[in-house]
Amino acid sequence: MKYTASLVKLDLDERISARRKDALARGIPVADDETLNFLLLMLQVTQPKKILEIGTAIGLSGVSMLLQCPDAKLTTIELEEDRYLEAKQNFVDFDVSTRVNSYLGDAGEILAMMDGEYDFIFLDGPKAQYEKYLFDLKRLMKKGSILFSDDVLLYGWVSGEEETPQKRHSIVDKIRSYLEVLTADHDFITSVLNVGDGVALSVYAPKNNQ
Repeated sequence: MKYTASLVKLDLDERISARRKDALARGIPVADDETLNFLLLMLQVTQPKKILEIGTAIGLSGVSMLLQCPDAKLTTIELEEDRYLEAKQNFVDFDVSTRVNSYLGDAGEILAMMDGEYDFIFLDGPKAQYEKYLFDLKRLMKKGSILFSDDVLLYGWVSGEEETPQKRHSIVDKIRSYLEVLTADHDFITSVLNVGDGVALSVYAPKNNQ
């Protein structure tokens, strides 16, 4: 039996739940309940110290991750300025702003300029760009780091469970290509899970022990 998001009971601050509901009403993408619950479960188990997020939106996933991991710091990237600014305010409102480094701009350009190592990466930006980001994401990981790629089954289109609308063939092809590259990379141990709209969970386990 596959439990649906309606059966997932998220243990969230009531203010976060209210703002998530408001964001959805405004057409702003937020992780669905099932995905967010699984994300927070992984964070509870791993308790990373340095988290990287691609796709801040209005910061609610970022806030949730930081509340789940009180010793963690978050670096997060958002392309759209209005969402970036709203996220900054949400970080202040939930008293986590001192643990956040926010970037406004194209993730591909910003990632190329970044260095350091992250324990956990939440990839939830433009789906068509996932494969483009992978080189730099891998460069920013260390042995044991986790890459959590969201929306990789995209309404069942990627897996073929649902017929892909004609105008969505391009993005589906790009996500399939990303999954092929990711799962073929022997430096990662990857499982693609039917959680939410699909999650690829990858552990960085390079054979050269770097």
